[in-house]
Amino acid sequence: MPEHENDYNMDTLAVRAGQDRTAEGEHCEPIFTTSSYVFSSAAEAAARFSDEQPGNIYSRFTNPTVNTFEKRLAALEGAESCVATASGMSAILSTCLALLESGDHIVSSRSIFGSTTMLFTNYLAKLGIETSFVNMTDIDEWAAAISPRTRLMFMETPSNPLTELADIRKLSDLAHQNGILLVVDNCFCTPALQQPISHGADIVIHSATKFLDGQGRCVGGAVVGPKAIVGEKVFGFLRTAGPAMSPFNAWVFLKGLETLSLRMKAHSSSALALARWLEQQPNVKRVFYPGLESHGQYELACRQQSGFGGLLSFELKGGKAAGWKLIDATRLISITANLGDTKSTITHPASTTHNRLTPEQRQQAGIVDGLIRISVGLEDIEDLKKDLSLGW
Repeated sequence: MPEHENDYNMDTLAVRAGQDRTAEGEHCEPIFTTSSYVFSSAAEAAARFSDEQPGNIYSRFTNPTVNTFEKRLAALEGAESCVATASGMSAILSTCLALLESGDHIVSSRSIFGSTTMLFTNYLAKLGIETSFVNMTDIDEWAAAISPRTRLMFMETPSNPLTELADIRKLSDLAHQNGILLVVDNCFCTPALQQPISHGADIVIHSATKFLDGQGRCVGGAVVGPKAIVGEKVFGFLRTAGPAMSPFNAWVFLKGLETLSLRMKAHSSSALALARWLEQQPNVKRVFYPGLESHGQYELACRQQSGFGGLLSFELKGGKAAGWKLIDATRLISITANLGDTKSTITHPASTTHNRLTPEQRQQAGIVDGLIRISVGLEDIEDLKKDLSLGW
């Protein structure tokens, strides 16, 4: 990649950013399948280990393929630094354990991934880190939950599975007025549709497993943000604790980034068409998709995002029985809880992704028994409509 990466637009950065060719002159990024590296002398080894000299040491925390992915994703998010991790959940864990200590406090949106809720309530709580959950769309609730011990505000926007949106700019202003870091999970939009840092977020989290890969091939995550926070503190945790991304997975994600913008536009187009069709079906009580004018935050979505994404959900009349009947009747759409794939997927959140929450927690999060989530893939939209029609 030529110098001055900031001079290039996103689609170019997604293909070119971060690559440093070796002496072999390869066109495609290589996979460095090595656990360790050879030093020219004992002095060089000592300089590397003491951070006096940059360079590779051990692939748990320094690998050229992983580093290329990190630099490319940071460029797409408009950030100084990125740390790649073994999964999206390990990205969240690494951020929290790198930046928080016992006695600290998190204010989190209630509308987050079920495993993130469990991480905060069941595991960080053991370390003396308390979490307060709030309605992500109510700025007054966020403000009321802040205490002198609050160090992080955390949210997904859009949320999974109800596609609620948080106003990143308003929440970043609130966070910074109180000396708090704002962390945004950008899994469902990706930088192709939304760049939280440009709206004031401090840290961006990714599950690379989803749309960044785009074909359901590998598991991985990433933390993106300032060098002083991500490149030093989060990296320091990764170096010691080891939730590292493998070089092969990093290479797969690099290939995913090359087509990210094209795919996200296609996902968004098909999801909007499907959402509009679902609104017309007599068995559907309500459709949740930010690209619909009926969505309560449609105008915010238009301001904050350049597209509406591939994730939608809808509530069926008839509750769980109707939901399971619809899912079981499909012949094309894959029954799986993963998302962000070229293949469309369908799931029943109350019994899968959010099943470890208590009934009260699910009710508070709006995860009702008749709710169905679809990650709209790249199949023909008419074929998706036909497949869903089998379960009415």
